[in-house]
Amino acid sequence: MFDRPLYYENIKPFIGKPFIKVITGIRRCGKSTMMLLIQQELIKQGVDPRHIISINFESLQYGHLRSSRPLYEYVRELMPSIKGMAYVFFDEIQLVEDWEDAVNSIMLDFSVDMYLTGSNSKLLSSEISSLLTGRFIHFTMQVLTYSEMLAFREGMSEAREDLLWLYIRRGGFPAIHLSPDFDERSSYMVLTSIFDSIVLRDVVQRYKIRDVELLRRILYFIADMVGSPVSAKRIADYFKSQARRVDMNTVHTYLDALVSSYIITRVQRYDIKKKEILKTREKYYLADSGLQHAVFGYRDRHISGILENIVHNELVSRGFVVYVGKLDALEVDFIAEKAQQKVYVQIAYRLEGEQAIQREFAPLLKIGDSYPKFVVTMDPRFSDTIEGVRHIPLERFLMDGRLF
Repeated sequence: MFDRPLYYENIKPFIGKPFIKVITGIRRCGKSTMMLLIQQELIKQGVDPRHIISINFESLQYGHLRSSRPLYEYVRELMPSIKGMAYVFFDEIQLVEDWEDAVNSIMLDFSVDMYLTGSNSKLLSSEISSLLTGRFIHFTMQVLTYSEMLAFREGMSEAREDLLWLYIRRGGFPAIHLSPDFDERSSYMVLTSIFDSIVLRDVVQRYKIRDVELLRRILYFIADMVGSPVSAKRIADYFKSQARRVDMNTVHTYLDALVSSYIITRVQRYDIKKKEILKTREKYYLADSGLQHAVFGYRDRHISGILENIVHNELVSRGFVVYVGKLDALEVDFIAEKAQQKVYVQIAYRLEGEQAIQREFAPLLKIGDSYPKFVVTMDPRFSDTIEGVRHIPLERFLMDGRLF
């Protein structure tokens, strides 16, 4: 079991505090492992293992607890044997009917330190947030970043220069990187299995999707268009060109379901001059670039979108809120904001020739503020800084936290 300090250090200050720790994220990103790591740390700190109540609701062992009343009664019956605080871990809590009632009652009636995980962003809907007002802290987990992947694969035989391409082609699901025996074919088999599980369990079943084939085709369209603006109308028009009429409301519904299940992320555009969020020409990025390969296999023509996807996910992992920038007729790939920080990022595969250099640097050179501006590419040789806009090779961008 591997540490995930990127997340543990954020959760650590709240351990033992009277807040419900809610950890959400795409299926198989490591939420259950994080729960086990926290339990291990508690035991190291002297907590009696008998004071830890841990339930994974995906296990049939706990199938009889998948509604609020039996779950509450189960915990209530355990409490007399626990002296002092109990540490309660509920994994995939969304599988429990009216789970929020059980959680609220347990918090009210007993001395507990509680942790929840779920694979759906609607876990904390406005109604639930009202019920638990002021008593929960929310953490979102992602698949492995590049630096985390390097830690996972430490001691394996790959040359360092090959690992970036391995990450680009296979992505960051932990299961891909646990074994040195996984070749590309084996990795894609694992990715396809994860992909199917997310689509069928976290989208189709949860949202009662009737047209599964349409859902898949919408997701395939998104995967094929990573890095390009996408709208419900554009998707509907595409299906119309394929002689299939699709209602735009259905497209909106299916997109929302995919976003809620964390398989894709919607990124809004931001007008840099007017300082306002725009409601058109949004982009969508996948939770992991490896999912694109689960759909299509690796295709060279997707490389620019894949690199954008990786940089987007890296910025999010560092706590930034990310937008696509609009500056007159030009586009800035990402504006990333966090507290008093802001960074502008342009991504390209290569900077081959003066025309390509001017194209990628031009949008950033037009921005008048003094926040950091980067052009990120796969070219390790190009090192120019042009009027304060820095070129950064992708690997350094993914590894060097001092850049921010």
